[in-house]
Amino acid sequence: MYQYDEYDVTLVRERVAEFRDQVARRLSGELSEEEFLPLRLQNGLYMQKHAYMLRVAIPYGVLSSAQLRTLAHIARKYDRGYGHFTTRQNIQYNWIKLEEAPDILADLASVQMHAIQTSGNCVRNITTEQFAGVAQDELLDPRPLAEILRQWSTLNPEFAFLPRKFKIALSSSKEDRAAVRMHDVGVYVYRNDAGEKVLRVFAGGGLGRTPILSSQIRDDLPWQHLLSYVEAILRVYNRYGRRDNKCKARIKILVKAIGAEAFAAEVEEEWAHLKDGPATLTEQEYARVGQFFRQDGYAPPVDDGSFDADIAQDKRFAQWVKRNVRGHKVAGYAAVTLSTKPGAAVPPGDVTAEQMEQIAEWAEQYGFGEIRIAHEQNVILPDVRRQDLYALWKHAVVAGLATPNLGLLTDMIACPGGDYCSLANARSLPIAAAIWKRFDDLDFLCDLGDLSLNISGCINACGHHHMGNIGVLGVDKDGEEWYQVTIGGAQGNQSALGKVIGPSFRAEEMPRVIERIVETFSLHRIHDEPFIDTLGRIGTEPFKANVYRDAA
Repeated sequence: MYQYDEYDVTLVRERVAEFRDQVARRLSGELSEEEFLPLRLQNGLYMQKHAYMLRVAIPYGVLSSAQLRTLAHIARKYDRGYGHFTTRQNIQYNWIKLEEAPDILADLASVQMHAIQTSGNCVRNITTEQFAGVAQDELLDPRPLAEILRQWSTLNPEFAFLPRKFKIALSSSKEDRAAVRMHDVGVYVYRNDAGEKVLRVFAGGGLGRTPILSSQIRDDLPWQHLLSYVEAILRVYNRYGRRDNKCKARIKILVKAIGAEAFAAEVEEEWAHLKDGPATLTEQEYARVGQFFRQDGYAPPVDDGSFDADIAQDKRFAQWVKRNVRGHKVAGYAAVTLSTKPGAAVPPGDVTAEQMEQIAEWAEQYGFGEIRIAHEQNVILPDVRRQDLYALWKHAVVAGLATPNLGLLTDMIACPGGDYCSLANARSLPIAAAIWKRFDDLDFLCDLGDLSLNISGCINACGHHHMGNIGVLGVDKDGEEWYQVTIGGAQGNQSALGKVIGPSFRAEEMPRVIERIVETFSLHRIHDEPFIDTLGRIGTEPFKANVYRDAA
């Protein structure tokens, strides 16, 4: 994984000192809250319902074991013993004291981490898929380009005050697991027929109040132009993006308003001034960054028969392997997903300090000391030898991280919602818990197969409910919490936005609503047909009829 150079170290250290001074001036009253607001947001500090929330960047979802131990230390010393992994490969702490925030940033800096640009109208954390570098269907490792984008965008003065926040995702696998089309800019890295690294660029995606899938604006772009082309996009957005209306300020509104073709033309015209300029990447720079992502420590595969024997003798282990273990591009290795969704008592994405420390230990014992955070809020150990899987699984069972539900209904995504967030209209976590209780039969869930459920507490869509096969959105009705349901969302190569099925529901109705949607799916599916295929074949009416069958 990437290691800070002297410039990174200096930048982050000086940023901590700067923020320490700003916090001191706020506490003394020298700075008003209005003056302090943009300063704290630039360092990832939000004011939530009960306390400050700190969002820490995990660039493209990659952590070292030392970094994860530091996150555990922060959870234990400065929070209430846990952290929350988000859908954008960050971690959030919900109970932060303002006077301690600079100390937290100093602790982060000691292990090459920070909270810079995790909020504000700037380029946010660069994301990619959790299996980057080890996926069997990967064409190229996108992490070196993600890191180059991170370095270029961090405290870039030209893009520090954009019309609105800006999110970039990269993917380079046959199956898009980075949700490229739901981002402001999505970049797909591949090789053309000549074997050259090239880029397919999408722009104008985003969820929230007006969900829109991004449009392709460029193909076959030589990879050397990644920075200059993204810069051209940002310049066009900075110039024409709405600043008079926050609800219409995202790039998706601009692209929709003028059309993808016209937007692409504007970008090409701007890019003509940047092409082949100082931002053009070189093989030397790519190699400099890429060296940090090469892993040369893989051992030759050993097949001593133990893995097959463990599978045969322990059905629970076999079930976990089938659901939570992926193949690896290196023979004899596997990528393991540790589920953060063990049951109704644990909010999706929450991991305790003790669990973080255990994961860090496993990463060193069974891998190369590296951990990944997934868009789905789970934790991945990317390099585990097959013969070590059984020992790892037994540890994970004890730690509550071995639920074999990856991709199933209970592997749900949920934002913190109204329990913490001051923007939320309704609570997400009790709804997730109630649904978990209703669907606690793992055999039944496995029979259903892959089925995504996403829950957001408000229209900002931090739970990405539009992209779930089943989506739940918390809405306010005369001061009461209600929930709107969508079906048909999907991410990946066949990305789609869910459609509202009808009037919203009270909280206590939600388990029954989900149950009836699942019931309809089970009744109409053919063989092992996925939910999306069944919905596409029969339409929404059978689902609506069953869900609302008790309505007057």
